[in-house]
Amino acid sequence: MNTSFLLRRILPAALLLALGVGGYLWTTRAKPISVVLKSVDRGNVESTVVNTRAGTVEACQRTKLSTIMGGRIEYLGVKEGDKVKKGQLLMKLWNDDQKAQQTLAEAQRAVSAQRVKEVCTTAASSRREAERQSSLKNKGFVSDAREDAAKSEADARSAACETARADVTQAAARVGVTKVEQGRMTLYAPFDGTVANIVGELGEYSTPSPPGVPTPPAIDLIDDSCLYINAPMDEIDAPKIKAGLPVRVTLDALPKQPLQGKVRRVAPYVLAVEKQARTVDVEVDFDMPASGGLLVGYSADVEIVLATRANVLRVPTAALIEGNRVMVLNAESGKLEERKVRIGTANWEFTEIVEGLAEGERIVTSLEREGVKVGARATAAAGAAAK
Repeated sequence: MNTSFLLRRILPAALLLALGVGGYLWTTRAKPISVVLKSVDRGNVESTVVNTRAGTVEACQRTKLSTIMGGRIEYLGVKEGDKVKKGQLLMKLWNDDQKAQQTLAEAQRAVSAQRVKEVCTTAASSRREAERQSSLKNKGFVSDAREDAAKSEADARSAACETARADVTQAAARVGVTKVEQGRMTLYAPFDGTVANIVGELGEYSTPSPPGVPTPPAIDLIDDSCLYINAPMDEIDAPKIKAGLPVRVTLDALPKQPLQGKVRRVAPYVLAVEKQARTVDVEVDFDMPASGGLLVGYSADVEIVLATRANVLRVPTAALIEGNRVMVLNAESGKLEERKVRIGTANWEFTEIVEGLAEGERIVTSLEREGVKVGARATAAAGAAAK
């Protein structure tokens, strides 16, 4: 059997085997991964910070009123939800004893006033008599002793008159004291507002809040014509926040009604609450008067805009891999490649690309899909490739 004969018999078999193995490998090789792509485009990128815990809608004026002294509620002129005016009487406790003291003090003041008329009239008469005695003494009709006696009597009567006037002032002060005492038993509205809550009913005993004891107030009064947001921000972000920065406000109760505002105030201290991150309270005013649809106590989220970069290259922040890298699909090889980039301003939605990508390049945004790694064959998901 010669060599040519062996080649004619073996070569075709080897060729068939190679074709079979190649076909098998072709049919069983891994299919390309379907990935979602996003083209690098231009747009605005904002640097923002958000609150660490839910903020709260607060009233510019809110007071929790309690009487200075305790007692039985004799008059309750409002109910929860009522609109009241500044100076309106809201609640009064029983104080008939104090009223009796005022009546007594006023009577004493009246007696003192009458006493002034009596004593001061006598003093005026004594002064005239002293003047007559002085005139007679100058003419030699009376002695020096008589003149001195008349002057001394006049001076004494004048002093008694001044004492009587002081008694009137003292009696008036006693009347004032009784009125102050009665003020301890009454509550008046310090401003126009809405009664939010009342603790106690007519005839019940109302107890004031002693120092250090958290007793509920008798009346909670809110001025809901002026509202603002109080939100805790992480202490790390606090140095970046300044008064006047623009803010976007989102309310859980009104998710489809975002509101605009500005930073009013940044607290000058860090709040340390046990088992919670250290925060700094930030107050936010609404750009437009916020009332009617808002309730005091609503939870709110605030997003403070620190800076804005306009018309810059940007990518979705979710497409960034740790170490400022992105995954790019090579159009020629069909494989995934990693690209190092330099970033600028960033927020939770977009990140500015300073270097490493060109406008129009497509990056992978579906990093969570199984098999997405460097060197993997990939193809754009149907209908998902962003333009």
